[in-house]
Amino acid sequence: MDHQISLGIDTFGDVSLGSDGKLKRQDEVLRDVVEEAVLADQVGIDFIGLGEHHRPDFAVSAPEVVLAAIAGRTSRIKLGSAVTVLSSDDPVRVFQRFSTLNAVSNGRAEVILGRGSFSESYSLFGYDMADYDVLFEEKLDLFAKLVRQERVTWAGQTRAGLTDQVVYPPLGPEGMQVWVGVGGSPESVVRVVRQDLQLMLAIIGGDPRRFVPYVELYHRAAKQLEREVRPVGVHSPGFVAATDEAAIEAVWPHYETMFGRIGRERGWPPVTKARYLDEVRNGSLYVGSPETVARKIVGTVRALGLARFDMKYSSGPQPHEQLMEGIRLYGEKVIPMVRGMLAEKTAA
Repeated sequence: MDHQISLGIDTFGDVSLGSDGKLKRQDEVLRDVVEEAVLADQVGIDFIGLGEHHRPDFAVSAPEVVLAAIAGRTSRIKLGSAVTVLSSDDPVRVFQRFSTLNAVSNGRAEVILGRGSFSESYSLFGYDMADYDVLFEEKLDLFAKLVRQERVTWAGQTRAGLTDQVVYPPLGPEGMQVWVGVGGSPESVVRVVRQDLQLMLAIIGGDPRRFVPYVELYHRAAKQLEREVRPVGVHSPGFVAATDEAAIEAVWPHYETMFGRIGRERGWPPVTKARYLDEVRNGSLYVGSPETVARKIVGTVRALGLARFDMKYSSGPQPHEQLMEGIRLYGEKVIPMVRGMLAEKTAA
């Protein structure tokens, strides 16, 4: 099964620099994201995920709308979120938007649900961060029922209950893949198993092998709860250029800008180039030439037993032209290399 690995990309619509050296408007960035997705479809990438944010540095706040535009310009690539912040949304409306996307894209929609790594959506939509846990727990429970049951009865604290309710449009006979993004909490892993959904590990720093215990926990919990063992995926940042040096130098100033800004918000120490280089060489930054990135992906896939790897190809305000070249190399060079390496191991 190793050579059947699904290889995708993710973006948050990071607001990028234009040719004049100034930040683009968000509407320009959104049009760039559509073009990036069209290229991804053309070069054989399996999936594109758009992350929901409500900030000045990320342009995608309504992933399903952008994904619908992409659906009209593509034919084969899977389309999903990365992630949809379910805690501050309504599960019924999320289901309706993705079931609609699934219909108009001929069954290509997926959804990755999560709590989100930023908190802006809670106040924006009138939710209290004090309810952080119960919001996600209840809404995930309702969403899991919506994707499996034609008629849903549900009651909870966080929204009005449903009694024998049909929600339209229903999913087709093939259903829809539903992933849950997990950042490293054992309780979150068990929750995914309990709801019989698919585990997507968000690994944005450190040696990815430190997540092996979470994959082992997933398998133990699936056995104990008598759930089907479903595919496990990983989302991590990266970038591909012709050489290692070109990739490292292309990403660094934008990585420094992005993590410097987020670090100031959260009280982190300043990011250093030495720390960045250590993450590239030993951690979860998949930055380098096609062969370097392919070998690093293969190492993670084998260590964690993955069926899916998604690379967040945009890090801070990298120009659109750089991102397009990185996407092209990922599809034309990295993906065939990864599949070839995994197939060789399987044959051996």
